[in-house]
Amino acid sequence: MYKTVPCIKEDSGSFTPGTHEVIEEVPLAITINGRHALTAMVSPHMMREFVTGILYTERIIHGVDEIESVHVEPGKVSVLTTNPFKILVSKKTVLSGCGGSSSYLDVAKLPRVASDLVIDVATIISATKETLQSDLHVKTGGIHIIGLFNDDGAVIITEDIGRHNALDKVIGHGLMKGVDLSRTFVVSSGRISSEMVRKCLIAGIPIIISRGATTTLAVTTADQANLTVIGFVRGQKMNIYTHPGRVRGALVP
Repeated sequence: MYKTVPCIKEDSGSFTPGTHEVIEEVPLAITINGRHALTAMVSPHMMREFVTGILYTERIIHGVDEIESVHVEPGKVSVLTTNPFKILVSKKTVLSGCGGSSSYLDVAKLPRVASDLVIDVATIISATKETLQSDLHVKTGGIHIIGLFNDDGAVIITEDIGRHNALDKVIGHGLMKGVDLSRTFVVSSGRISSEMVRKCLIAGIPIIISRGATTTLAVTTADQANLTVIGFVRGQKMNIYTHPGRVRGALVP
């Protein structure tokens, strides 16, 4: 997940040779039914979960039963699905800082969240704290962290250079383990974008939480599609932007 690289360190005007741990970023070519579908820039772990998640959130599959096989090699994943004619947009590239084509988001084509999940403020605070406890982030300062939680606690917490990649990984893990995603919520170390909202809507996840900010398009989309967006969870404080009824006690007169 990281490599130690040489650098010159400066401290109070003094320069000395040193090293620092730098997070890995690698291209991953994904081939679906024999055709190159996309190349993603990712952190090199949980590749099977990532591919499962992105196939699902890009609506190439509607369940893991539509995946016949996944073959993982260094820098490449080959997938066979039950529908050999359906693939992603050819030769698409997903960069580590970008999650797709949210500029063309059509809310009318997205599913609405139907979950009646309700969680406590204390649960939000503790899940956020648990998600952010990352030794890798302490070492490198260069990763995003996503946690998927249900009534039993953390289902999976993972890291990636891109928060969209990490979200696909936890969604893929949940699908592979048969988790009821409508009874889960997501915690993100980074900004909640419209692309993060879109992925949650497709997966049926009813709540997305972040220690950071959100965007206007994310809020608008979530509001129309019945998704709860919570940002700036820090200490005992938070902002609930949409559908506060999923946070126990948050509905005010």
